[in-house]
Amino acid sequence: ERCLDSIKDAVDEIIIVDTGSKDKTIELAKKYTNNIYNFKWIDDFGAARNYSFSKATKEYILWLDADDIFLDEDKEKLKYLKETLDSSVDSVTMNYQTHFDEFGNPILTFKRNRLVKREKNFLWIGFIHEYLAVFGKAIDSDIKVVHRKLKGSGKRNLEIYQNKLKEGYVFNARDTYYYGKELFYNGMYHEAIYRLEEFMVTDGWVEDKIDALYKIADCYDGIGNSKKARESCLRAFEYSSPRAESCYRLGYLFQKEERYDEAIYWYETATKLEVPENFLGFISIDYWTWRPHLQLCVCYYKINKIQESFEHNELAAKFRPQDSNVINNREFFKSIGIQ
Repeated sequence: ERCLDSIKDAVDEIIIVDTGSKDKTIELAKKYTNNIYNFKWIDDFGAARNYSFSKATKEYILWLDADDIFLDEDKEKLKYLKETLDSSVDSVTMNYQTHFDEFGNPILTFKRNRLVKREKNFLWIGFIHEYLAVFGKAIDSDIKVVHRKLKGSGKRNLEIYQNKLKEGYVFNARDTYYYGKELFYNGMYHEAIYRLEEFMVTDGWVEDKIDALYKIADCYDGIGNSKKARESCLRAFEYSSPRAESCYRLGYLFQKEERYDEAIYWYETATKLEVPENFLGFISIDYWTWRPHLQLCVCYYKINKIQESFEHNELAAKFRPQDSNVINNREFFKSIGIQ
């Protein structure tokens, strides 16, 4: 309902495909459209999406998940895009915000092909973590779609992968990568490392390889092998210049071993990097902003550089003024005469 309310007056038709919901989805959907179709669930998100695309009748198709919404400012941008879009454009990317901190600030954003020309018959590829394979003339927009998930999927995704394996399905590179991530999310670190390393020798997308190395590092950290975790972070430098996600992890791993000088070096490096623009990979914005400053506050205090410690807490406060750690640190510094 939130999804449809956010978009109903910005589109020309609404098409809903239900994959076997047991709640009031269809009843609610009827308030917005008569274009409601049932698709038997076969553990294949790509197939369901392709079926929904086959029902579209307008020049362009905009896709949304049931937990996606447009904020008012982005809905207005979408309306303007509809009025001004050159008909030679085949696809439009938009920002996708999928994870948020406790204050509602987005912490994970990436690009998705969101609006596509119907006559191109673009297809969704993959049974899970599917992607829309596009070609032709593409443009980027600053419109954002917000993913406000009401409940988690639990082990659903992992079970889909495991069922596919039991059926004898052969994973491609992308399947292997996402299966490894699902294993990681479910705390199965040893098997996750195996699958993600299996992915690393494929011809998979470079951004997925970088992210896979971050996950491998987190797995090794989870099983107490800091040396291997650091090696995984450093391997990411083979694919791109240093990014805040890897630098922060290196700082954290050294900090855990009370090697504060090394930790400070990597945290400081993270703070000096600029967030890339028009970036197609995953960006965890907290690593590029407040998080390294908060850890530098701790590390500088540990080596008795109190003024530097205070200054980094204030830098963290610029991004998260309501953070309880920032507030408590301020109270502490005030108690020792620094403010």
